[in-house]
Parts: sequence; structure tokens; C-alpha cells
Amino acid sequence: MVKEGLTVEGVGALKVTELKAELSARGLDVSGRKAVLAARLAEALTAAADATADATATETTAPASTKKAAKRKRGGGEDDDASAAASAASSGATGETKAEAPVPTKQARVEPAAKEAEPKAEATEPKTEARAGSKRQRDDEDDQGEAAAKPNDSKVFVKSEAGTDTKTAVKVAVKTEATPGVKTEQSKNAATGKPVAVKVEDTNDDDEDDEDEGKNRLRKVQRKAKVDARSRNCPYLDTINRVVLDFDFEKLCSVSMSNINVYACLVCGKYFQGRGIGTHAHVHSLQSSHHVFINLQTLKFYCLPDNYEIIDSSLDDIKFVLRPVFAPEKIKELYESDKRSRALDGSTYVPGVMGLNNIKANDYLNVVIQSLARVPPLREFFLSEANFAKFKDPLLVAMAELLRKLFNPRAFKSHVSPHEFCQAVVRASGKRFGLLEQSDPIDFMSWLLNTLHKKLKKQHKSNIVQDTFQGVMEITSRTLPPTPDQAALVGITIDPEAPQYQPVTNTSPFLFLALDVPPPPLFHDVGESIIPQVPLFELLNKFDGVTEKEYKTYKDIKVKKFQLKSLPKYLIMCIKRFTKNTFFVEKNPTIVNFPVKNIELKDYLQFPEGEEVSFKYDLIANVVHDGLQVQDGQTAAGKGTYRSHVLNTGSQQWYELQDLHVTEILPQMITLSESYIQIWERQDNTEETVGATEGLEASAAAAAATADDGAAPMES
Repeated sequence: MVKEGLTVEGVGALKVTELKAELSARGLDVSGRKAVLAARLAEALTAAADATADATATETTAPASTKKAAKRKRGGGEDDDASAAASAASSGATGETKAEAPVPTKQARVEPAAKEAEPKAEATEPKTEARAGSKRQRDDEDDQGEAAAKPNDSKVFVKSEAGTDTKTAVKVAVKTEATPGVKTEQSKNAATGKPVAVKVEDTNDDDEDDEDEGKNRLRKVQRKAKVDARSRNCPYLDTINRVVLDFDFEKLCSVSMSNINVYACLVCGKYFQGRGIGTHAHVHSLQSSHHVFINLQTLKFYCLPDNYEIIDSSLDDIKFVLRPVFAPEKIKELYESDKRSRALDGSTYVPGVMGLNNIKANDYLNVVIQSLARVPPLREFFLSEANFAKFKDPLLVAMAELLRKLFNPRAFKSHVSPHEFCQAVVRASGKRFGLLEQSDPIDFMSWLLNTLHKKLKKQHKSNIVQDTFQGVMEITSRTLPPTPDQAALVGITIDPEAPQYQPVTNTSPFLFLALDVPPPPLFHDVGESIIPQVPLFELLNKFDGVTEKEYKTYKDIKVKKFQLKSLPKYLIMCIKRFTKNTFFVEKNPTIVNFPVKNIELKDYLQFPEGEEVSFKYDLIANVVHDGLQVQDGQTAAGKGTYRSHVLNTGSQQWYELQDLHVTEILPQMITLSESYIQIWERQDNTEETVGATEGLEASAAAAAATADDGAAPMES
């Protein structure tokens, strides 16, 4: 008889006999331990509830036991007599076993007897099967809460011959076997003395596995039944305040400062740990009546303190803000897109041209990130979902997440805080670069590119940094011999033709070109306030292979010449404005004049005669240093502020970015600033390799491999 009003939650309170009755009434299997039976009944109730909700008819099948009973009834009385005899023999055997062994440690079963040749013996001797250790006793133990089987619990199978006393055979065959496994023994029937084959089989592990599996299935069904009832109809969704949500900061609990199992309150925006009873998130939900939380790792929503999962498509925008995902075709569109997006406060922004918060003194870091974000190969590599899924290093993950937030077209606000990326940089650099003290942007850029190159090459076999920024140059250096006066002073004779004074040429890769600005005049006319200016091409003459530059050391003077052999797709230039002497760091305020587009660099490369090749570059990013005047009238690195000029390639509009401030700017104003770092992009119609540059890629790779830790060296 099916019990009316039975629910999934009430299955666990039923006894074994009640569970079997419910399963039998539904035509289901009634074998197994209590937990298995409960799980089976819970699944049946869940399936019936789903069928009722869907208004579909469910066909009820007759139980197998009913069909077998009908078949036996039609077959005649011999089967009924044999079944009755077998039941009597089993009952006798069970009772005898209890008398001999009050606490059995075996489960005995008598296998069917061998068929005799005589029909009479076959008709009179039934096939017997008995189980030592009463099955009813096991069910009673389950009702009392004993879920696990007893230690060294084993099954004993007794195979007897026709005509033997099965009751006596079972009593003799039951033995305690402490060693798990399967064992076959020979015992004698106490009545006839005939040998009986006994097979001992350990089933303790199987029973425990079945018990655990049944409990897990029951809990899963009950949990699903509870969640489905409320997860899609949460009454607290209207309490979510998207304006206060900020996922840019480090994912730490605001109470325990732990980063394990952290949840964000979607009402106040604070982070808390855990969601179980007594955890910080649970206590916060009770004290503040804030009920909607999101797991910052799994991106699942929960209602506390009821502790059920919330499933609603209206929350997808929060997931996207927390972890933006870009399809491959969308990543390609970023290079040409000029669409503007709108934040929650009504302000508009261009994805990719968003302000970065200056937490303390990290403006040097912000301008480097803004500039590198304009390089499509590097940007697309970190935005790719396939690459992001492989990142394990904290610096790579933080870099990818920061770029994803910069290009998020569905952000809640028009700026981003690089807090997580700054923390990753502090740890990866050993506190060389931090938030509390300003550093040199070119030092940070060189460290960042070399570190990314090492990590990507080691962990992901990727050379994206090297392929994007690395070029090759030829360096010819020679040591100047001492002058005759210096030689006479020390009393030595100098041979200018000695090997140590002969020029040496080698090939070296570089990641950026360092341009030397001529020193400003020492004296100025009274009332004159003209700032010196110099064209960019004059600075590039350093790499024409003819101009020599002296480098003084404590023991000698070296003269070097630089000749460019190949140029990368994206060329980084650093205008060296800062010189350090014994007392302080001095800045050179000379203005460098340069065109924003179509700068031709073929004159600084070697080509065969008559070869017409064009190496034209366009400016895409420019970093400017605005120094504050100090007491001695000079300016120094670390005393001013940094801002960047970036080009939005989709609209061909230039923007000036200084921390959170984003303004449009004319390209003519860029050349009037004190440029410090520039990134140039080679035009697509430029050939990548020509006669003189063939084979130099292998030389660059070999030179990079000889550098420390596999990092590509840079020109300084």
C-alpha cells in the first residue's frame, strides 16, 4: 500500500520494513541495505514529482513478484511445496545458528543441492539456500541506526548433497575467518559424515561501499528536491545593489583576511568567508539581513541563511563583470571597434580606454599597462579563453584578468583598479616594485616583459613577447688605447695594433631602443625661457652603423657602433631623459620632435644595393613624464607624475590617460610633450624580412637563449 503524502525529506525516517513495503508497492527492487533502499525510494519519489509537474502520464508496471506468483500458481503445487520446504529449512537453519553463535560474524547461505539421478530423490529433497546470521536481525540493526557492517563480516556458502541435514550442515560450516578474502573449506555433515564444500567470501568492503553510495544518492536527491523548489524563485533578488559591487580588489575575507572559500555580498559588496552555519557570511546575513551572495571562485549564487543555490539568468551580468569571457571573433573585433559602452552611473567609455586607479604611487605601472594593452598580439594572447584556462602562475592570471577588465564592454563602472595585479607584481618582483613608492616605468616594463617571457616560455612554450617586440642589432666595440701622456705617466709602452684594441663585432637581440638626448646648454640668456628641441631622426643616428659613442668605465674607454639588422612588428623606444650623478638624478627637459605616422626607418638598416624596401611605423602609445620642480631647479624621476597617450585604432582617436582621467586629445599635442617611452607599430604593407635580414632570426633566438634564465636581453 503506497503511503499518502510521503516526501523525499521523510524517507530517512522510515524503517527497513516500511521502505521495503513502499518499494514493493511501487514494483521496485527491495534488496540491499537501508541506505540503498532509502535512496531508491527517494529517486522514485523525485521522478514521480517531476512527472506530475510536467503533466505526463506514467505507466505503472506490475511487480516482478506478482508475475512470479501467478506463474507458480498456474504451474501446480509442486513448486509451492518445494518453496515451502525451502522456507522451513531456511528458518530451521537460521534458528540453529542463533542458538550456537549468538553474535554471528558470518553470513551463511546454502547453495542449491546437486541433482540426484533418481526422480524420487529430486522430488523429495528441495534445493536449499540458507543465510547464517539472520537477515531479519540485520534489518533490525539498520533500524536502530547501525549503518556500517561489522568488522570481518563474511558470507559462507554451503553446498550439500541431497539427503543431508541442511540445518546441521550450516551449524558445522559457520566459522570465523579473520582474514578478508575468499576461502573454500571442507567440513563434515554432523548427521551423515559426508563432506560438504564450504566457500567463505568477504563482503565487508562491498557492504560498506553500497552503504556509502546509498547515503550519497539519498543526500543528492534530497538536496536537489530542496534546491529546485526555491532556487528559481528567490524573493531577495531585488535587494542586489550593483552600484557598490567592486571585484577589482584582492579576494580576501573582510573579517578573517583569508582567501579560501570567499563569498561576496551582493547587497553591500563586502567579502566574507564560508556560507555554513557560524561562518562570517552566515553571520553577516543574519545581522544585516543581506541574503544574496556569490562564490568568487565558482561564480555560483546562494541565498543565506537558507543556504540554497540561486539560479536566475538576470544574474549573468554580474558573472561577466567578475570574469569576462571573450569569444575568438570578439577579440578580433577589438582592433577595429569604435563602439562606446555605458556604465551604471550613466557615463560612457570606450572598452580598452578606461582609467586605472592610482592607489598610492603606482602611476608608473598604470602607464605601462595602458601602453602594452594597445599591442594586439599581446592583448589577444591574454584575452584568449584557451590560453587563460592554462595559466597557473599568479602574475599571468593577474595580467590576463586586468586586460579582460580593461576591455569589458559590460562593466558597471568606467574605470578599473589594478589592485590584484599590483599585489602579484609585488610578490613576483620581491618587493622591487610596489604601491607605496614610485619607480621608473622603463625599469618596470623591462622587468615585466622579461618575466612574462620566462614564465610563458617555461610553462606554456610560448614566445609571444619575443615574437612581438624583439629585434636584432649588430654591435661593434673596441677599446681605446691610453694616450701617450697616460702611457708615459705609468711608464709603459702601448701598441695600438694589439689584439685587445681591435674592434669586435657581435649580434645581439633587443626589446627596446634607448635613445640618448643631447645635454641641455649649461647657461641661458637672461629672460630666455626657450626649451631646447631635437628631431627624433637625430637620435636614431646612433643606430646607423657609422656613429660612434664612447662608454667610460673605471678602467678603460670603449667605443661602440650600432647597426640595426632587423626590426620587430612593434618597436619600443625609450628616450633617456634621466642621468644620475653623485648627488642626484637630473632630468633633461629637451623636447623631441617626431611625426605620429609614417616614420621611415629603412635608412638605419642594411640592404643590398638597389633594394627598395619600406619600414614605416605609426605611433600607438606614448608615455610622458611631468616633473615637479625641486629645490635646486631640477626635476628627477620619482618626483613627478606619469601619463600616457594611446590610440584607439577603431576610431583613430587619441586619448590622454592619467590615472582615472580620460580625455580626448589632438595628435598635434602629443609631440609637444616630454615623451619618455613610445611604442610604434609597423604598417602592414611593410615586408618583414629582406635580403640582409635573412637568417638573423636564428641568431636572435640563439642570443636570447644565452641570456640569463632564457630572458631576452635589452639594449641599454
